[in-house]
Amino acid sequence: MFEIRVICDPDDTDRVTAALTAALTTGDVRRYSTRDGKRTRLCLTADHRPAPQDWPTPEQAYADAPSINSEIGWTAHFLADAECYTELDREFYLRKAALLDRIALLDEPDAMGAATETAEAAAGFLFDTDQPGVICDPRAYVRRQYLYWARNN
Repeated sequence: MFEIRVICDPDDTDRVTAALTAALTTGDVRRYSTRDGKRTRLCLTADHRPAPQDWPTPEQAYADAPSINSEIGWTAHFLADAECYTELDREFYLRKAALLDRIALLDEPDAMGAATETAEAAAGFLFDTDQPGVICDPRAYVRRQYLYWARNN
């Protein structure tokens, strides 16, 4: 991951931002005026786009996963057995995020329903907890981590 800073004409900020976003995986773009107020300074974090093989499709990530009903049962059983106020381990949050991602995938494509919002929140929580140092879609991150976890457990 790296930081990019660009000074450009205010009329060019959208074009420059679009070009950077097309070439790299970027975070939020922060815009500031230069001291003279005549130009715009753009600051953003970026990373090289990962190779497609680094990011499994949902079908690849969940090919050997237990059924959704089984994972719902595992999640409920895990929580029922946990002591109140117990810190839960990463495996729980990973499996929960993967479960919610799988449920959201059952929604219509591009639907932003409750299942999708919940999956994104769970993925964001895992992503923030892990702090992986990459910029990517948190749900794609969950899929890659789940596949890695499933292959090694």
